[in-house]
Amino acid sequence: MRCQFCGYLDSRVIDSRPTEEGTSIRRRRECMRCGRRFTTYEKIETTQVMVVKKDMRREAFAPEKIKKGLMHACQKRPVSMKDIDAIVEKVEKAVYSSGEDEFSSRRIGELVMEELKKLDEVAYVRFASVYRQFTDVSSFMEELNKLVIENKLRGQPDETV
Repeated sequence: MRCQFCGYLDSRVIDSRPTEEGTSIRRRRECMRCGRRFTTYEKIETTQVMVVKKDMRREAFAPEKIKKGLMHACQKRPVSMKDIDAIVEKVEKAVYSSGEDEFSSRRIGELVMEELKKLDEVAYVRFASVYRQFTDVSSFMEELNKLVIENKLRGQPDETV
């Protein structure tokens, strides 16, 4: 493994442990030339899943795009990076465990919204407004009214909406 500091190709593993999610191995390494330490991650190589967009274009599944959208929706909300990463991991797991070579962007968006709704309703509405491309106030209000009704059915106050 190439040292990120001096570029030397030889390093030794000092410590190795699975990540919290159990999806990768975290390794602490020490460069044999400069002696500085750095961290690497080893992940299972997965088969490439293609995402079918609304216009039927296809592109490689990229969990980092989901994370970016979630971070934007959760901006200035009491949602931790750990929560965001957990949603990304759940969606990623659903996509890969489906066994399908292609997965629609619509299904991915629905999975994200399902998880986000449980976490933070304001962030959910923000994400949904971009994802569902609300074109006017009435379509936006329709989504808000659905949330209010769901909260009432669950016996929760509708203070967040």
